[in-house]
Amino acid sequence: MRIGRHLLKNRLIVAPMAGVTDRPFRQLCKKLGAGMAVSEMVTSNSLLYGSAKTARRANHEGEVDPISVQIAGADPQMMADAARHNVDRGAQIIDINMGCPAKKVCNVMAGSALLQDEALVGRILDAVVQAVPDVPVTLKIRTGWDREHKNALNILKIAENAGVQALAMHGRTRACGYTGEAEYDTIKAVKAEARIPVIANGDITTPEKAKHVLEYTGADAVMIGRAAQGRPWIFREIAHFLATGAHLPQPEVAEIHAVLLDHIHDLYAFYGDVTGVRVARKHISWYTKGLVGSSAFRHAMNRLDSVAEQLAVVNDYFAQAAHAGSRLRYEAGDDDNNTQNVLAASRLAA
Repeated sequence: MRIGRHLLKNRLIVAPMAGVTDRPFRQLCKKLGAGMAVSEMVTSNSLLYGSAKTARRANHEGEVDPISVQIAGADPQMMADAARHNVDRGAQIIDINMGCPAKKVCNVMAGSALLQDEALVGRILDAVVQAVPDVPVTLKIRTGWDREHKNALNILKIAENAGVQALAMHGRTRACGYTGEAEYDTIKAVKAEARIPVIANGDITTPEKAKHVLEYTGADAVMIGRAAQGRPWIFREIAHFLATGAHLPQPEVAEIHAVLLDHIHDLYAFYGDVTGVRVARKHISWYTKGLVGSSAFRHAMNRLDSVAEQLAVVNDYFAQAAHAGSRLRYEAGDDDNNTQNVLAASRLAA
């Protein structure tokens, strides 16, 4: 799949997720098989450019190409300025957020709230494409505002006329949020009319589901979000399945441990120790969710405040898991009283 001059190595893309797709996570997913990763959304408000959070989101040092940055806002001129600002700081693709259903975004008429105003959609897309003529612009949307107002086909035409070079679509409306099941009929209908690449998003959680969505919709690529949280190797699993029809074995305890350690060390370096520990908590929880003994582990781990303590409990948990076998075991109720003993010993050692 190609976006502008960028030829992706495969059809698997990491969805932009606020608070998740920072540089460490994007890099990890690319390393484990993703063809592209889109940044968490960056505000178009220039007054916030100097904030530490916005500066971190514009930090692409060492990031593997292509670097796709998502911008969010509702004012055409501010969005155009934000596009130029991020291109000047290394963005190679500008993605426009018209898909986020969060209230704090939609309440200021940004994100998927924009789908209600097709004229404004056109003005924003025109302004951004014209602001960065040498950089491809992509757009992420939902199927519409609600089930009675699915206007994705109209948005496709507006986007194509503006010069947008790819369209990603989540198979839910803004009103759906993340409830219910994603539907792919609208994505299929849009793809049938599209002259630009279409990327399908929503509930793609397994290799089989990725294959089904690609075949059913005819989409050029799939975009994976929540399913990659704590499971960044899902991209290599899907790539292997699409290429061979066979499943890769589940990762072994030692590999998951190593991947997690690399990830959290990257978080410490990126955010600093204090913020890094806090950000790492959710990732550690995702990596271990559903594993034997992980409920008590997560409960205790979330109360730790230092890098040393956090690393100690992670290492001890995985050492205990390794004794159970070369591959991690999952269970429906993931509580294990023995884990509390391991955690208590780890805190003392730290």
